[in-house]
Amino acid sequence: MEIIDHPLSLLEITPSAGIDRRSHGWRAKCLQRLIRMDLPVPRSHALSFDAVRAIAQGRVTQWDRLAQIAAQGLVSVRPSAREPEWGGPGTVLNVGMNDARHARLAAALGEKSADAIYAGFIQSYAVHVARLDPDMFEGDSPDLTALRRAYRDETDEDFPQDPARQLAEVLRSMARTWDGPTARLLRQAKGAPLDAPLGLVVQDMALALGPGVTGSGTIQFIDDVTGQPRITGRFRGQTQGRARGQGAETLYLTRDPRGPSLQEAAPDVFADLIRFGQAARERLREEMQIEFVVADGRLSLIDAVRVARSSRAELRVAVAMVRDGIIPASEALMRVEPRALTDLLHHQVDPRQPRDVLARGINASPGAATGRIVFTAAAAQAAAARDESCILVRRETVPGDIRGMHAAVAVLTERGGMTSHAAVIARGLGVPCIVGASGISIDSRNRVLSAGKITLREGDIVTVDGTRGEVLLGAAALLEPALDDDFNQLLEWADQARRMDVRANADTPEDARTARRFNAQGIGLCRTEHMFFDEDRLPAMREMIFADSADDRRMALDRLLPMQRNDFQSLFSIMAGLPVTIRLFDPPLHEFLPHDREGMRELAESLDLPLSDVTRRVESLTEFNPMLGMRGVRLGIAMPEIYDMQARAIFEATIESSRQGAPVVPEIMIPLVSAMREVELVKTRVDAVAAAVRNETRADFTYRLGVMVETPRAALRAGDIAHHASFLSFGTNDLTQMTYGLSRDDAGRFMGAYVGQGVYAEDPFHILDREGVGELLSIGAGRARAVSPDIRISLCGEHGGNAESIAFCEQAGFDYISCSPFRVPLARLAGARASLMARGQVARHHLRDGG
Repeated sequence: MEIIDHPLSLLEITPSAGIDRRSHGWRAKCLQRLIRMDLPVPRSHALSFDAVRAIAQGRVTQWDRLAQIAAQGLVSVRPSAREPEWGGPGTVLNVGMNDARHARLAAALGEKSADAIYAGFIQSYAVHVARLDPDMFEGDSPDLTALRRAYRDETDEDFPQDPARQLAEVLRSMARTWDGPTARLLRQAKGAPLDAPLGLVVQDMALALGPGVTGSGTIQFIDDVTGQPRITGRFRGQTQGRARGQGAETLYLTRDPRGPSLQEAAPDVFADLIRFGQAARERLREEMQIEFVVADGRLSLIDAVRVARSSRAELRVAVAMVRDGIIPASEALMRVEPRALTDLLHHQVDPRQPRDVLARGINASPGAATGRIVFTAAAAQAAAARDESCILVRRETVPGDIRGMHAAVAVLTERGGMTSHAAVIARGLGVPCIVGASGISIDSRNRVLSAGKITLREGDIVTVDGTRGEVLLGAAALLEPALDDDFNQLLEWADQARRMDVRANADTPEDARTARRFNAQGIGLCRTEHMFFDEDRLPAMREMIFADSADDRRMALDRLLPMQRNDFQSLFSIMAGLPVTIRLFDPPLHEFLPHDREGMRELAESLDLPLSDVTRRVESLTEFNPMLGMRGVRLGIAMPEIYDMQARAIFEATIESSRQGAPVVPEIMIPLVSAMREVELVKTRVDAVAAAVRNETRADFTYRLGVMVETPRAALRAGDIAHHASFLSFGTNDLTQMTYGLSRDDAGRFMGAYVGQGVYAEDPFHILDREGVGELLSIGAGRARAVSPDIRISLCGEHGGNAESIAFCEQAGFDYISCSPFRVPLARLAGARASLMARGQVARHHLRDGG
């Protein structure tokens, strides 16, 4: 075949041929490797990306070489994209079949076999190449004469008899199909670039015909769900006596009580398949699914592809290959996607079972759980008290729903995005969660969930698949979490390769224990305000809010002091000497007050105040934009008694915990800083509290004071702030909101349209915006280190649990990241991969490299 500017584009695949995945695709490269292993692969030729592009554009002038190949026998044409995940046009078999070859096959193998081959090719050619109506050519046992007639009726010409013309038309069709809009959209959804290239492989047909053991099939050597060694596949074949058509039987692949198998009928062939599979595993460094043909007991390998498998199978295969000395540990770390580890921490819906999908939404927190739906936090707590699993269903969650989210086994919301309140809290709790569920309507007052024609009421059972973002009717079959030796081994290798530390965001003892279980290296963010929502603390908190003087506030805070001290002491004890970073009180006070009339009446009774006074105070604390109002350090400066109480609780807990165990060095973090003077004011008071506690207890202790960088100004003035801080931790949730001028709770309503139209490459609340927010991080870190080279820099927002964002932190030289406890394994692996990439120590995946 000669193509303008590409005279060598059709290349026979031999051991020494210049086949490259970057120019001929993964299938061509894989076939060359099988040929190099002396495996019985039929003669194959590769068409390069440039050749296929030229065919699609009509720039081919001579087909002589192609005609020679077509004239020698039947061939198949298969796609060979650069990455196997990108797919491609369907394979076309038996190209070159015509009346003359039909007659020869009929004489050798019988009319029935020849008719089946010819009819199948006419069907495929008519539908996929000539683009004729499929209804005219469908059927499992079509009549050959009828198919020929239908082709002529539709095209006004006989079915083409020239093998070269057939092959040329097949190549044109596949090349143009690849460039079609539907194919582009499909492969873009799989991560392929818009201009992804396609190669093609033309291979001699190995016909599954003959008097002996004959058939075709596939075989793989692992279970694609568990990754355990297991021979699976299929074999469509038969055993035949010397006379054709006598003693025909259907064969299974392996021994089967239902009937005879290839393993029994042709043990040598089966043994060869096992041997070839092991050789492919060792030489290709991959678990392969092999496509094969047996003709009269002779084995041919047609193709081999990487076994498509689940996350747990991927991890097990990678670890097993390291243990077997096939790949190094560094390559295993690069093979397992970090997000796959998050899936393994939770129950998963068994992919082998049918799914009755009720609704779909955003897969905000992975895992799966089954339970009875409830519509309020109180109902969820009541169900948990009865030891009943429940799914909390809300239009959208608010801070008051946190106790209900703790009690539920999963959360489903009608509204919200990846960074909505429900999504963030659920990920922190390790609870499966779907937000923004399209097609459902929630009536909380009447406790009804509607989805199309289906209506569910409180107590009905559903399964939430937070990994795939699907709500399933009834109780689905679930797989257990996969926290086994393979899981732990991979993370042990990750810890050896990783440079950055990984801490956890933990607000409760339960969070801290989860963090320790996943080997977090400390707590990078403890949000103290979550502690005040408990029922036994809320009255004292509200009493403090309604206090009219600093002395009255101190009296209310004195009630909270022992509670806070116990909180911190528990965290210090669980973390056993590991660093604990405690963020001082941050949210606006109105979040702790009721906003409905019934709630305000109850509050008035508990405080012995007129309802009018309570109403006026609630109204006075209401802010137009609470995120930018009286919160964080502003509250600490306006009402310093709050931070005084928290500092005292931290220091007293430090002294007691250090007496009982490893020395504790608490890290106190000031939230929402914008100016150096704010840090100076808080630092002065914290130092004074520390001095007072030392004098009162006659005990010494050490602590570090740092700043949570959440405003653009704090990032830009980080050099000033560094004079008074031991560490800076970038809170990228609020920093992203302020940089974009965009509420993360509302962004879900239009973010999909923005990403789809290319306004933003990704949701900036999900993956760190390197160009905007990332530049602020780089500027802040650089200016802080210029003033204080030893200052520790970290990230503690939701982005700390995102692999792409962790890679940015590695490149920026951050000291650690902090994420929700259930994302610690992901972060450990992602940090290791980022370190390996930065050091250039990444072992290339054997089947994905260019050599």
